[in-house]
Amino acid sequence: MTKTAFLRPRSATVKPTESFAGLLREWLPEQRWFAGKDRPVTDLHVLSMTELFPGCLHLLVHAGHGGVPSPGNTPWAGDCYQLLLGVREHPSPHLGRAVIGRVREGGPLAGRTVHDALHDPRSAQLLLERLRHPQVVGPLRFEGDAAQRVPAGLVPRLLDAEQSNSSLVYGDEFILKLFRRIQPGVNPDLEVPGALARQGCHRVPAPVAWLRTTHPFKATLGVLQPFLRDASDGWTLALEALAAGDDFTAQSHALGRATADVHLALASAFLVGRPGESGLTSEGMTERLTAAVHSVPVLQPYVPGLKAAFAAFATCDPGPPAQRIHGDLHLGQVLRAGRDWFVIDFEGEPSRPLSERRSTHSPLRDIAGMLRSFDYAARQRRPWRPEWARRCREAYCAGYAARAGWDPRKKHGLLRAYETDRAVYEVLYEARHRPDWLPVPMAAIERLAVRGD
Repeated sequence: MTKTAFLRPRSATVKPTESFAGLLREWLPEQRWFAGKDRPVTDLHVLSMTELFPGCLHLLVHAGHGGVPSPGNTPWAGDCYQLLLGVREHPSPHLGRAVIGRVREGGPLAGRTVHDALHDPRSAQLLLERLRHPQVVGPLRFEGDAAQRVPAGLVPRLLDAEQSNSSLVYGDEFILKLFRRIQPGVNPDLEVPGALARQGCHRVPAPVAWLRTTHPFKATLGVLQPFLRDASDGWTLALEALAAGDDFTAQSHALGRATADVHLALASAFLVGRPGESGLTSEGMTERLTAAVHSVPVLQPYVPGLKAAFAAFATCDPGPPAQRIHGDLHLGQVLRAGRDWFVIDFEGEPSRPLSERRSTHSPLRDIAGMLRSFDYAARQRRPWRPEWARRCREAYCAGYAARAGWDPRKKHGLLRAYETDRAVYEVLYEARHRPDWLPVPMAAIERLAVRGD
């Protein structure tokens, strides 16, 4: 643990982290990005603490859900979180819901108020200053592209969108994504956009600066990229089209072409597998289904039909080679600026191991994710308009085929398997985080398991 003068204990019996650990145990499960909402935080271990600047602490904490980690284990692999905590004697009333609480135990922080520093404009500005000038602060490494210039004095604002990380926009020119759930290794949201930029792919904003750590393991903590100020995300555009009764097929076709552009660039930037390699197997899909049924028993009646969908890997013609993909592609991960589509957020599904997210998979997995997203959008309106989703799905696949040279629709068995695997993931996610949305993926489960279309 890195300590500075601000953190030197004033009491020999109370460590700095112990004094506010109780506050964090209550606060963490309430955060949108916390993965263990269905389990109480029984153990909280601070793996690293650094004074980023006066009044702001950078922490990596392990939130345990029973039992004390043994020294030989790496408990942070699944439940390590990045926190930036502001510490004030007299907190500003403008912090509002960002306040975590007042430290009442002994130690150097006794009597001070702790808050989420990302809600504090001063802390957000000082964080950008660290990124503007490459430097080392304890185990933290602030690095960047020397060819890119980041102006000083950009006004920060914290995005309030529902997401698994936290993002700060600076002057509508740059956006900083800070990863909340940290795993050892290079995060694909830094690795992939950097590689695509070197390929000359204009569909993905290139990294400008980034933050990483060397302790207690090497990991990516955040990425700064250009902010597309006049862009709208695909989810918003789709809902607007639905509300207005407008067709969305032209946009879907263009989005299919953009997806193919990114896949082609990824195939050039990274190694690809042999034809027919998928990176996933029916056994792996079945294992995820079994785990999901255990958590969401409403899936049980559909298990035979879902397993039949997964059997496609053994009976269908080989699909495209495995390659690096987006990993969590949907309408919320694409932006339209002018007439162009851009793809963002290459982190993949945060709940899955980083090694899996950095491995190769069939591009059909991305395509299936986008097809599921069209269905999600269509179900936001009453009455449900399945024909709207069907037309978007057809147009998207046609656009992809026009650019990629092969048609996802001709890989029906494999595409059904990937869409089924995605729907199972959605059921588990919605059951844990948004129970009111559970009927959306369950409708797809019924369609895929019973009708097989």
